Amino acid sequence: MQTSNSSGMKVLKFGGTSVGSVENINKVIQILKDRSDQDRLVVVVSAVGGITDKLLDVAELAVQKNAAYNNGYENIRTIHINMVKELISSESRTEVEEAVSKHLSALKQLLDGLFLTNELSPKITDKLLSFGELLSSKIIYEALKSNGVDAVLKNSQDLIKTDTNYTNAVVNFKMTEENIRAFFNEHDHKVSLFPGFISTSEKGEITTLGRGGSDYTAAILAAALEADELQIWTDVSGMFTTNPKLVKQAKPIRRITYQEAVELSHFGAKVLYPPTIQPVLDKHIPIAIKNTMSPDDEGTLITETSENGADAIVKGISNINDIALLTLQGNGMVGIPGFSKRLFETLAQEKINVILITQASSEHSICFGITEADAENAEQAINKTFENEIALHKLDPIIVEDGLSIVATVGNNMKNLQGLSGKMFSALGKNNVNIRAIAQGASERNISAVIDRKDVKKALNVLHERFFEVKTIQVNLFITGVGNVGERLIEQISKQKKFVKDNFKINLRVIGLSNSRTMIFNDDGLSLKSWKADLANGDQASLQGFFERVKLFNLRNSVFVDVTANEEVSNFYSKYIQESISVIACNKIACSSDYEHYLELKQLSRKYNAPFLFETNVGAGLPIIDTLNHLITSGDRINTIKAVLSGSLNFVFNNFSDKTRFHYVVKQAQEEGYTEPDPRIDLSGIDVARKILILARESGVAMNLKDIHCEGFLTEAALKADSVEAFYETLIADESYYQELYASAEKNNCQLKFVAEYSAGNAKVGLEEIPPGHPFYNLEGKDNIVMFYTDRYAEQPLIIKGAGAGADVTASGLFADIMRVANN
Repeated sequence: MQTSNSSGMKVLKFGGTSVGSVENINKVIQILKDRSDQDRLVVVVSAVGGITDKLLDVAELAVQKNAAYNNGYENIRTIHINMVKELISSESRTEVEEAVSKHLSALKQLLDGLFLTNELSPKITDKLLSFGELLSSKIIYEALKSNGVDAVLKNSQDLIKTDTNYTNAVVNFKMTEENIRAFFNEHDHKVSLFPGFISTSEKGEITTLGRGGSDYTAAILAAALEADELQIWTDVSGMFTTNPKLVKQAKPIRRITYQEAVELSHFGAKVLYPPTIQPVLDKHIPIAIKNTMSPDDEGTLITETSENGADAIVKGISNINDIALLTLQGNGMVGIPGFSKRLFETLAQEKINVILITQASSEHSICFGITEADAENAEQAINKTFENEIALHKLDPIIVEDGLSIVATVGNNMKNLQGLSGKMFSALGKNNVNIRAIAQGASERNISAVIDRKDVKKALNVLHERFFEVKTIQVNLFITGVGNVGERLIEQISKQKKFVKDNFKINLRVIGLSNSRTMIFNDDGLSLKSWKADLANGDQASLQGFFERVKLFNLRNSVFVDVTANEEVSNFYSKYIQESISVIACNKIACSSDYEHYLELKQLSRKYNAPFLFETNVGAGLPIIDTLNHLITSGDRINTIKAVLSGSLNFVFNNFSDKTRFHYVVKQAQEEGYTEPDPRIDLSGIDVARKILILARESGVAMNLKDIHCEGFLTEAALKADSVEAFYETLIADESYYQELYASAEKNNCQLKFVAEYSAGNAKVGLEEIPPGHPFYNLEGKDNIVMFYTDRYAEQPLIIKGAGAGADVTASGLFADIMRVANN
């Protein structure tokens, strides 16, 4: 065969997962059978999945004189022999078992020698690791023959020649390419099979090509043969827009340039190892990333050119974990040349790879990222290099920060999109992802940010949502309180979820639920059909435990929804907000607590860019607070507020007459869900006082609950009752008193309404007789009404009227707040 005309030749490399089981090897064989009909195939295989690690582990046991290495060896032997039994036809099985056993016996001799010598040198390590590929290639070759494939097996060690830099040898390309061409000039099989990773020095000593060595073997062969294409077969369908294990919406990249692939691979995309690209890049050979488990998937094609169009600006988002950030700083650096040279020479001498560099234009500091494993060595070496300057206080001792990660957006065309960096950092900032350092080249092919390791999943999801998804915003809800209102809210979310996603591009997910007894979580979203049963079997609930779990999930666009009337729950609002978790409160306690606390929550909300919404505090689902805020924002001024703000009290007095008993009506209101479980909260007027207080505060007035004059109508006995049952007994006993209130209103042709009023810095609440013609007179059922008198609405007030109590309308108010957060 003439290698100068390699038309129809493709090089295929199959990684450890692809050859990790009998099932997968059979898939590899089928792929080769299907493709060898059209093209000549050069095939490179890795060791069976997990074997390289097992070889290192068993060698370490042998070196430590731990006889358990024998068990480890037997495990390796069993894996390979069982593969022979399942893959090879009976006619040739014995012969193949003998050949494989010969390799295994040599491995056992090497391990026995390590047990005696207690030394595992780099040279011996290469010899040890070579057994993995030698064994897998032999078994797969024999399996191909058993399946009738025209194949030849050639030991890569005979062709690929290197220096003696053991475990990471440097290839002698001239000699290697001559060997490869010579071999193919003499062989013309449909499939030529090679073990990856392994090589020999010019003197014949066993060497290996280091990390990603099998990919490198394939690239060397492809370049030498000037193949049509190099295919890397793995367990994923190409290079993805980001890590699919962390971002479920990640999708394969259809086409990408060599440079983009190098950037993504450098920053953690483990499908490809960067040095493998160089040999084929020089020869302009395309690389295809394919999925052994789904061979018909399109995968990713890596070429000199990329796709055009709006979707091709950012090609991928990648990350590297376990990063340490080191900072050399001091006034003695300013204007003095040579500091950078000495710093990086020191790192080079210690063989420490620098992943990221950034320097302030003031020359006061240099910041760089390395792996955490190198941090201690780097710190000691740098402090020693600059010990004189540190002693003279010209420099500070090197500062080391660990527990970090790098996230990077990659794309050749990013420089053509104005403001891309701003979009990246804005998206991260809105989700409380703190950026420790930034690096960007002039080509703008890569924009990198150093962040806390715990924020990686959130950051990748945020950036993927920003750059790759069809503007669909994922909102993650954590709901505490699943009584009447909470249950209705979950029903509404379940019912409207598809509508909201289709029409507003908002994906609502309930991640956590809690009542006073149990709590449940699922970062993929809880089932809204079985949540009651799931919650009944949930973990023991605690407010701190719920908060810690929400914080641990660290999901983008997280929202805490409080559907309780519990003061302890409201005390957690500041904690959630300081984690940039939005808070939606049905609970009035926080907003009607001490003014300084209310103000602090509002300030924290602005500082951490976490909305704090509480529309349902006043008027259930009515847009009262939202309307008030719009008036203030537009420059209007609130002069007077008059309102009936208790749907519960309005229901009670609309249904109470001389033909009914007061305690029956109150009981009916409680049973229909219009009052709190303890009706005294509603009937005492304190609930209405809290509502007018919140409206006054939202109008810009500094006021506390004690400043509101409350003219209650309950008897002293009712207020002092020590239980709900005792309270009802007082209502029965004092029925004549309540009938007198009704009779007085009836006599004056008035309706009884519990009215709240704010004007000129003062507020009051109390029971009033409302005459005919007044906007409050015909207020029916559980309705609320609010009248805003402002500079613009001076004579005719702005009126908001509608149902102000009930589980459904209150839940709809919470739903509206959730949508406001999503659209923020």
